[in-house]
Amino acid sequence: MNSPRPQSGKVSMTQDPVNQTLFRMVVPMIFGLVAVIVNHLVDTFYIGMIGVRELAAISFTFPVTLTVMSLGFGLNTGTSTMVSHSIGQGDPARVRRMTTDSLGLTVALMGVVAFIGYWSIDPIFQTLGANSKQLPIIHEFMDTWFLGVVFIAIPIVGNGAIRATGDSLTPSLIMLVIAGVNVVLDPLLIFGIGPFPELGVRGAAIATVIAFFCAMLAELWVLGIRDHMLEIRWPRLWEVWASWSGILYIGLPAALVNILPPISNAILTRMASGFGEDAVAAFGVGTRLESLAMLGTISLAIIITPFIGQNFGAKLYERIRAGLAYCTRFSMLWGGGACLLLAAGAHLISSVFSDSESVQALIRTYLWTVPVSFGFYGLTMIASSAFSGLHQPLQSITINLARLFALTIPLAYFASQRWGMPGLFLGVTVGNVVSGIWGMTWLRGRSLPRLMRREADASVAA
Repeated sequence: MNSPRPQSGKVSMTQDPVNQTLFRMVVPMIFGLVAVIVNHLVDTFYIGMIGVRELAAISFTFPVTLTVMSLGFGLNTGTSTMVSHSIGQGDPARVRRMTTDSLGLTVALMGVVAFIGYWSIDPIFQTLGANSKQLPIIHEFMDTWFLGVVFIAIPIVGNGAIRATGDSLTPSLIMLVIAGVNVVLDPLLIFGIGPFPELGVRGAAIATVIAFFCAMLAELWVLGIRDHMLEIRWPRLWEVWASWSGILYIGLPAALVNILPPISNAILTRMASGFGEDAVAAFGVGTRLESLAMLGTISLAIIITPFIGQNFGAKLYERIRAGLAYCTRFSMLWGGGACLLLAAGAHLISSVFSDSESVQALIRTYLWTVPVSFGFYGLTMIASSAFSGLHQPLQSITINLARLFALTIPLAYFASQRWGMPGLFLGVTVGNVVSGIWGMTWLRGRSLPRLMRREADASVAA
C-alpha cells in the first residue's frame, strides 16, 4: 500500500491530480448522504401514518440516537485519519492492524453503550420530557435499537476505513444498501403487509437494524476479501493499545464536534420559541433546508480528512495546500449557488412548507439572510475536518466551539433582542462568516506552514 495505483473505482490520493481526486471522491459522497436523508424521511413518514402520539414519541428518540451515532461518526473520523496516514506512510501491516482494531474498538464501545442505554431508557427519556403514555412507545423502538446498535455502528466506522483508501464510491453504495433495505422493510414490518407481522414502531427499529446488518456484511466482505484490510490473528496487547489510543485521540474530539451542532440548534430553537410557534416552525424549516443545501460541502468535509491523512503520512504538504485551496473555491461556489437558488425560490419554497402567511414571511426572511453565509460555514466544516486529518483534534474542537458558543449563539441572542427573528437569522449569518474566515486563515496561514517548517527543520537536522 505504498502509494498504490488505485483499483477500479478508487483514486490515488497521493498521485492523481488534486482537483480531479477531490471531485471524483465528493460526487459519490453526495449521493450517499442523500440516501441517508431519504432513510430518515422514510422512517418519519411511516411512523407518522401510525399516529400523532407515535410520531411525537419517536421525536424524543432523535437526540439520543444522534448522540450515540455521533460517537460512531467520531470513530469513523479517527479510523479514516489513522488508516489514511498509514497508507501514506506505505505501511500495509499497520493498515491491516489499524482497520481490524478499529472494528474491535467499535464493538467494545458500542457494547457498553448498548448495555447502559438499554437499562436506562426510562430515566433518559423522562429527563427529556417524555410522559407515561409515550414511554411504552419509546421502549418499542429503543429496546430494539440498543440491541442492534453494534450492527449500526460497524458500517459507519468501516466506511471510514474504506474511504481512507481513496474509494468513496463503495461507502456510498453501502449507504444506498441501508436506505434500500429500510425502504422495503419499513412498511412490511410496521403495518404487517403480507406474511409479515404488524409490529408498529418496533417494526421500524427492526427494519433499521436489519438494513445496517446487511450493510455490515457487505462491508466486511469489502474490507476482508476485496481490499485485504483485515488481519485475523491474536494481536499483542501493545498493538491494540497503540491503535485504540490513536483512533480515540482523533475520534473522541470528532464525536464532540458532531454533538455540538444539535446542542446549538436546540438553544437557537429555544430562542426562537420566545417569538411564538410561527417563529419556531420557520426556523425548523430553515435548518432542514440548510442540511440539504450544504450536501456538497458536507461531502467535501468528510472526504478531505482521508485525503489530508494520506498526504500528511506521505509528507506531501504541497498537495495538502493545493487540496485546501480547491476546497475553499468549492465551498464558496457551492454556497453561492445554493444561496442564489434559495433566494430565487423563496416564495415557492415558503408556500410549500406552510399555509400561514406569517410563517411564510419568516421562512423567506431566513432564505434571504442565512444562505449568504453557507460558503463560509462550509469553510468552517472543511477546516475542522482538515485539522483532524493533520492529527490536531483540539484545533478542530476549538473552531466549532468558537463558531457556536463564542459567535453564533451570543450574536443571535443580542440581535434577536433588538430585531426579533430577523435579528436571530442575522446573528447566525455573521457567526458563520466570521468563523469560516478565521478557521481557514488559522489552518492555511498558521497551522499548515508551521507543520511544513517543522518538517523542513527535521530534514536539515537529519
